[in-house]
Amino acid sequence: MNDRAIKVLEYEKIIKKLKDRASSMLGKGLAGQLKPFTNYEEVIQAQSETTDAVTCILRKGSPPLGGIHEIRSFIRRAQTGGMLNPGELLMIADVLRASRKLKGYISQDKVELNDTNHIYILCSNLGTNKALEDRLNQSIESEDRLSDYASSALASIRRNIRRTQDSIKDKLNSIIRSSQNKKYMQDAVVTLRGDRYVIPVKQEYRSQFPGLVHDMSSSGATLFVEPMAVVEANNEIRQLQNKEEQEVERILLELTGEVANIGDMLLENVQLLGHIDFAFAKARLSLDMDAVEPVINKERRIVIKKGRHPLIDPKEVVAVDISLGEDFSTMVITGPNTGGKTVTLKTTGLFVLMAQAGLHIPAAERSEMCVFHKVFADIGDEQSIEQSLSTFSSHMKNIVSILKEVDDNSLVLFDELGAGTDPTEGAALATAILERLTNQGIRTMATTHYSELKLYAMTTPGVQNACCEFDVETLRPTYRLLVGIPGKSNAFAISKRLGLDEGIIEEAKNLLTGEDIQFEEVLSDIEKKRIETERELEHASRAKQEIERIKEASRMQKNRLENEKNKILDQARKEARNILLDARREADEIMERLRELEKAQQQSILDTEIMQLKHDMRQKINKLDERMAESVLPRKGYAKPPENLKAGDSVMIINLNRKGTILEAPDKDGNVLIQVGIMKVNMHITQLRLIDEQKELVDNIQITRVSGAKSSNVGLELDIRGCSIEEARERVNKYIDDATIAGLHEVTIIHGKGTGVLRRGVHEILKSNSHVKSFRLGKYGEGETGVTVVSI
Repeated sequence: MNDRAIKVLEYEKIIKKLKDRASSMLGKGLAGQLKPFTNYEEVIQAQSETTDAVTCILRKGSPPLGGIHEIRSFIRRAQTGGMLNPGELLMIADVLRASRKLKGYISQDKVELNDTNHIYILCSNLGTNKALEDRLNQSIESEDRLSDYASSALASIRRNIRRTQDSIKDKLNSIIRSSQNKKYMQDAVVTLRGDRYVIPVKQEYRSQFPGLVHDMSSSGATLFVEPMAVVEANNEIRQLQNKEEQEVERILLELTGEVANIGDMLLENVQLLGHIDFAFAKARLSLDMDAVEPVINKERRIVIKKGRHPLIDPKEVVAVDISLGEDFSTMVITGPNTGGKTVTLKTTGLFVLMAQAGLHIPAAERSEMCVFHKVFADIGDEQSIEQSLSTFSSHMKNIVSILKEVDDNSLVLFDELGAGTDPTEGAALATAILERLTNQGIRTMATTHYSELKLYAMTTPGVQNACCEFDVETLRPTYRLLVGIPGKSNAFAISKRLGLDEGIIEEAKNLLTGEDIQFEEVLSDIEKKRIETERELEHASRAKQEIERIKEASRMQKNRLENEKNKILDQARKEARNILLDARREADEIMERLRELEKAQQQSILDTEIMQLKHDMRQKINKLDERMAESVLPRKGYAKPPENLKAGDSVMIINLNRKGTILEAPDKDGNVLIQVGIMKVNMHITQLRLIDEQKELVDNIQITRVSGAKSSNVGLELDIRGCSIEEARERVNKYIDDATIAGLHEVTIIHGKGTGVLRRGVHEILKSNSHVKSFRLGKYGEGETGVTVVSI
């Protein structure tokens, strides 16, 4: 493909639009390398791929393309025994997640894709490893730090470091707050110097404050001293940090080894993901341009329907119809300047490049393109000051190069062919060049102002005139391309419209030759007839539309009357059916009433006997209730009655197993009035037992202490990683109850980061627990989003 043509047709601007729509650097790289194909099968496949990606977006929505990274260098380093850092492992986890989500994307929403769909094939070939993906996400906290959950040993080491650090801070704070040491301190703060905790001491008191000096302020007035009391603890922290580094390195090597084991799959995934991103970038560009897949033919035929130049503002661009290669191989386009001739050339050339690159074109359905081996374009002012070339010389140099390289399967675009020199000679050269290309059957489009080329196109087989329409009344181009009609120069009409003296215009007309005048008159006549024909066609079209509208209205009226008729008949049938059902129902009710009246006389005799039986049974039940109550609550019991009962004593009613309070002292028969809840009852003292409430209170306190001792074993953390929501609900609620009994005020629930499902479930459980005062996610150092801190 000719590089100069690619440049002048502004193909690179289309590529920039394509790159902007890619989600990853891999996709952008493939977009930047996209060149038009010259093989028919490759073009068909590339177009089909774009169409399949558009289909996916329209059916399933935008694909999940986040997390696609260039990780091939990491994989190769892992395979050769190197160690990957946390940031590189996170990127590998992202790639695994992107691969898994894209595999899910092609099967989601129950919208099945055909197994010939290119996107379906690409996504189906992606490999996944959920176990390693979860391990990496769980083990890595950020790009430069492993999570505490990477291993139990690492978590233990870090807990020891935090505990030792807290101990050092407490000691240093006590030293700072000491009234004896306050005068030695420059500031009451604890700080770090070289990973060791120190405090700022005034220079003049250095000899009176024992410790190791680690740093000095810029003024020299402050020394940062590590007190001897914390030297051993700081040393311990250093040792623990060394152990932490060793454990981190061990974990990274282990994770790197797991990555190396699936290295080949990951390398293939990266290539597939980049291609998938690139395909969807083509689809987004197609949708943004409202483009379509062109029909690719092998007959070197171009049929552009309602084509819109993709680099012109969609609100301003005018759609054009362009055809070439059916009845003619060469098109000569004429018309005034700024009328759209050059845009027509560029639209045709750019559409050819886009179609052969597998990109859709912004045109109407059933537009056709073909596959050219070469595309040449001589467009724009090529004057070169450095090479001392005039506009004509520069154009001619380019044309000479084109004529040497052109073959039967080429597209040639000339803008202002033969311009820049003597009009007579320029027109002759232009005619000869077009004659050469036409004889070879080469698809050619040329713009010109020369009348000679208009005549040539009118009289030569295989050559067709076309013009860009111009409205003389408004002095504005319409940008419509009219094939088969040569364009007028309109110089006299435009000049007259702009106010040029009519005498000058008449004198100019007199200077024209007879042939020129005759030719212009022919063109004017053609133009008038074209306008009249278009008006008649427009009138006929409106009349046809009106007829169609009337026919449609008549059809709709007929359908409406038919529907109303059917509704009336249906309603009548329903009413008749309802009348029949009501008559049947009334007849059934009358028959049922007659049967009831027949039985009524016999039933009256039975009713009298039934009433008597019910009366006798109620009396027997009442007697039985009295006997049961007397046996359950006897007036006198057999227990030894309590002595010296007085008002206010607490007693237990033995038969009821209820506590009560004496309201009055017993009477002479041993009956006493007792308050039981909201009731007052009379009981015999033999049914009572005196209660020692102070002893019961002591017993309850002892029971509470025992319960507290048992609950003191409740930990400050609950790990529910790996649990389902229902398992987590049972464990969390029990843990909160135990923590409440134990008197804990703040506990931590470890649920991990993962997808966030378990975290959200835990938060819903905590919201519904009455013992929970508040909760929050962990802060830095607490586990961040992997834990929830609960206040009870």
